[in-house]
Amino acid sequence: MPPLLSTHNLVKHFPGVRAVDGISFDVGEGRCFGLLGPNGAGKTTTLEILEGITEPDAGEILFRGAPRDAGFREAIGIQFQHTALQDFQTVENTLTLFASFYAHRRPMQELIALCNLGELLKRDTQQLSGGQRQRLLLAIALVNDPDLVFLDEPTTGLDPQSRRNFWRLVEGIKAAGKTVVLTTHYMEEASVLCDEIAIIDHGRIIEQGAPCQLLAAHFPRALVRVPLQALADPTAAPPGFEIHGGYATAATDDIDRALAALNRNEVALDGLHISTPTLDDLFLKLTGHGLREP
Repeated sequence: MPPLLSTHNLVKHFPGVRAVDGISFDVGEGRCFGLLGPNGAGKTTTLEILEGITEPDAGEILFRGAPRDAGFREAIGIQFQHTALQDFQTVENTLTLFASFYAHRRPMQELIALCNLGELLKRDTQQLSGGQRQRLLLAIALVNDPDLVFLDEPTTGLDPQSRRNFWRLVEGIKAAGKTVVLTTHYMEEASVLCDEIAIIDHGRIIEQGAPCQLLAAHFPRALVRVPLQALADPTAAPPGFEIHGGYATAATDDIDRALAALNRNEVALDGLHISTPTLDDLFLKLTGHGLREP
């Protein structure tokens, strides 16, 4: 059985820049696939190509093993990074409007329950909070009961609680057997939601795989950090440590050994921080900058 979605050597040029530079990956049915990278890495352009909004200059996209046809748009749902809603419409009217665009529609009450919109149906869309608006936009993306859902940075700008509430909605979509392609800046979001990720920088995939497998492949079990001001000489890291972004950091399987190195070098431990590696650490290692930096 072929993957639900396949891309082969996608390329897209804009004046002075190769925004997408030979990207290839497969997305299995019922999976959540994440595209991670800083602003300008090529995530959104890649997503727009997959959605059929932008045409690639080269490359191939297959849906269920065949080129996309007229039925592809009926089979997908899209939550854009920025969406303008009609002024002076209620949530209920907005859902009814978007449902009218499709021949096949998910039952409205089912959609309202899934996205927790029951108490908002009579509210004007201009009066929605950020989290409420994102729930409505997700419902719009699901109104045609799509097999494949594209989410472009859906939680950017939300507070932590609203972000986690949105994650639960996406987990519900996955539990229903839907396939999700997600772009995000948030490492925790990718760790929670994604079965597989592709890290993109300068239009290319520089690493791909399950989050836990990638971290295990690139890091030992712990990161030991001290701020540079704790060092006698901020330009000289203790043995086993490297200087990155204001910290001396040791990636190690032997925490006691790292602490002993700090003690031998009379490093103050007031700012000591020990953590397990994250996707942000992985991106920093691979690209030299963090996930949220431009």
